[in-house]
Amino acid sequence: MNFNRAVIKVGSALVAPDANGCSGKYIQAIAAFVSACQAAGKEIILVSSGSVAAGRSLIKHGSPIPSIETKQAMASIGQMQMMANWQRFFEVPCSQLLITHGDLKNRQRYINIKNTIRVLLANGIIPIVNENDTVATEELKVGDNDNLGALVALVSEADALFILSDIDGVYDQDPRGNPNAKMLPEIEKITEKIYAMAGTTSNPIATGGMKTKIQAAEKAVENGITTYIVNGHKPEVFEKLLKGENPGTCFQASLEATKARKNWLKHTLKSSGQLVLDIGAVNAVVNKGASLLPSGIVAIKGQFAAGDSVDVINTQDNSIIAKGICQYSARDLQRIKGHNSDQIFDILGYRPSKVIIHRDDMVIIPNQDSE
Repeated sequence: MNFNRAVIKVGSALVAPDANGCSGKYIQAIAAFVSACQAAGKEIILVSSGSVAAGRSLIKHGSPIPSIETKQAMASIGQMQMMANWQRFFEVPCSQLLITHGDLKNRQRYINIKNTIRVLLANGIIPIVNENDTVATEELKVGDNDNLGALVALVSEADALFILSDIDGVYDQDPRGNPNAKMLPEIEKITEKIYAMAGTTSNPIATGGMKTKIQAAEKAVENGITTYIVNGHKPEVFEKLLKGENPGTCFQASLEATKARKNWLKHTLKSSGQLVLDIGAVNAVVNKGASLLPSGIVAIKGQFAAGDSVDVINTQDNSIIAKGICQYSARDLQRIKGHNSDQIFDILGYRPSKVIIHRDDMVIIPNQDSE
């Protein structure tokens, strides 16, 4: 298993295969795979559909196509059923994260989600993410959990994404109508030809099809996340994955996830301010791979919000030594600079993070690149 942190997207047809409440028919094998990954030192985040399907039989609706408010009521009760069903297959605790596209677009909420996932994984807890169907309006919905899986892989800084489907992978033709269809074990580049091979879903309780899975794979691989589409109905698929074999279709990332993220931080994000560090903090950041703490900051320049990118400056020669995503606004940093992390709450009345810039959100700028 050539990954350290993975997101596994599980669809409604696996969680509630009969669209009539949750079942362990398929997710027992998935849970066993997750547990085996954890035992091997891997970190796993689940993105699970199924709340509407799980609650479908408990809400009277009298129509094969329930209204939006009826589906939201189904999701409200079904989410409880779904989480309880997952938890019964794990010895470690599971946690629930309900998010919308609006949460992922908002810088502060995006950072909050990232920080929450970091803490959960550090404590051996399995985050289970789903779209917040009970409150999300159309303009705030991601729309399908394939693309949500890709977005969660980005925010959690995963290096692998597994999308579980009801077929073995991507085929050159629809395998349900053509016995001569051949599965593609590896796709190096996603083109219009690849999209043309994708049909629509035939499952009435699913919100996506192969097209949305390829869209998700495209988002992921562009950010250094190797993506697999595999058949979640077959227990032997997970046995092969544990052996390092590819039982489905693999979309190879063009860059390692870490390198892709560092390139994004360095070249794409525009800095909104500067943090000037004393020599001790400069040494810790550059030579020890440390996160940036408030105690090492001697000055703040510019006006910026939490979640903005900032340059990190060496006070001795005013050179840029790093760039990263700041957990605090310039206004709050003016109050806590030079203080220890354990003093942040007393000063601000809240503490979203012990660090100002986490080492995973920072890229070191070599001297020759500084201006």
